[in-house]
Amino acid sequence: MIENLEQQSGAEIARLIAAGKLDPVEAAEFFLGRIERQRENPSFILVTRERALNEAAASRKRHREGRPAGLLDGAPIAWKDLVDMAGERTTAGSALFAESKPKQEDAPIVANLSKAGMVALGKTNLSEFAFSALGLNPHFGTPRNPRDSTRPRIAGGSSSGAAVAVAGGLAPCAIGSDTGGSIRAPAAFCGIVGFKTSEGRIDKRGVFPLSRTLDTIGPMARTVEDCVLIDMALRGAPTAPARRLGLRGVEFVIPDKTGIDDADAAVAANFGAAMKRLAAAGAKVATRPVLSIAAMRALVSQHGSLVGVEAYAEHRAVFDSVDARRMDRRIVARAMLGRAASGHDVINLQRGREKLIAALTDELQGALLALPGTPMTAPPIDALERDDELFRVTNLRAIHYTFLGNLFRMCGLALPSGTDAAGLPTGVQLLALAGDDDRLLAIGLSVERALAG
Repeated sequence: MIENLEQQSGAEIARLIAAGKLDPVEAAEFFLGRIERQRENPSFILVTRERALNEAAASRKRHREGRPAGLLDGAPIAWKDLVDMAGERTTAGSALFAESKPKQEDAPIVANLSKAGMVALGKTNLSEFAFSALGLNPHFGTPRNPRDSTRPRIAGGSSSGAAVAVAGGLAPCAIGSDTGGSIRAPAAFCGIVGFKTSEGRIDKRGVFPLSRTLDTIGPMARTVEDCVLIDMALRGAPTAPARRLGLRGVEFVIPDKTGIDDADAAVAANFGAAMKRLAAAGAKVATRPVLSIAAMRALVSQHGSLVGVEAYAEHRAVFDSVDARRMDRRIVARAMLGRAASGHDVINLQRGREKLIAALTDELQGALLALPGTPMTAPPIDALERDDELFRVTNLRAIHYTFLGNLFRMCGLALPSGTDAAGLPTGVQLLALAGDDDRLLAIGLSVERALAG
């Protein structure tokens, strides 16, 4: 067994397997063993041990016959438990579906990663219905951030279990979803990489919906390289167009204080240091007003959240029934805000959003938007469990910057930017215009190198 295998990326594990230095079955057993030993931290709702070992054995056979399925053949992966897998239930983090019937077939994205040779370890925990940025779950337990061994802290949500799996060395990579920051916020809180794809880039069939407009699927990993390769595999694409793009001449726009208005001192300091590193690597870094940001915030403040509107409409039969009493009260409260929205509000949200997306496109002129991942480091769990108002305020604050990417239909890449004095991670996110995913990933490969020094 390779030393420190839990610290290796998915791509590196696959390279070790391809070189004959690592057996895929042994790799699967290694990670399954780590998951089992750390079950007191509920990052996984379901472990698919039999499937993992069967897929690993198939990978071993392909490699021995000299016909690997791809660059990730044999690499383990974890799935957020809102994605269907054949023979397994999909809980969406809810007690309502804890005993639901097993799904008959894999979601297309699960089938695509299986075809690429990846090994499914199991299904990870999440906020109920994927409707919170904090990751608390009263039904299956709340995953704890592995970056603090002294005090239980949130991992971020809603892809909490996926973030803990990667940051805690239980899986080299995982699949999450991002509707308002559910990949990027936990990536920032846990010190890993997260990639939010553009709307429509990844097939969402067989994925439990929250907001059919804003829901996106993407990878969480230790490296940008893994995100490039997993994005390719999720789409069933034969190659990955993203190639490392040097930073010389690439422009990053940092919103002025009207856009970045809520960052803690350590977050702001690490963000500033990260931007200086990019400038030193040849990038053009400019701080200026981005008027569309304030306008988008005003639109949402006036007419409400599109996520709330769509979540209530999608799951109205549940929220308006006695079953809602079995749900996390804080999730139900958020959904009920969507019930109050009028048709006038919805139309204004949709039309206003399109207008502001066009306005931001004109403002950026091809530049990338640079923002902190979250305004703060991971807060303790206990106070959030006791105080529903604190939960509400903290939840909104956690996605203060990430939600902009969803509202503006952008793709986004979250990267670690350092730690605070207590060793808690901070993050930076880079946002590119819709459909510019390959360019963002290509730039991200160089940004990752620059931030690592």
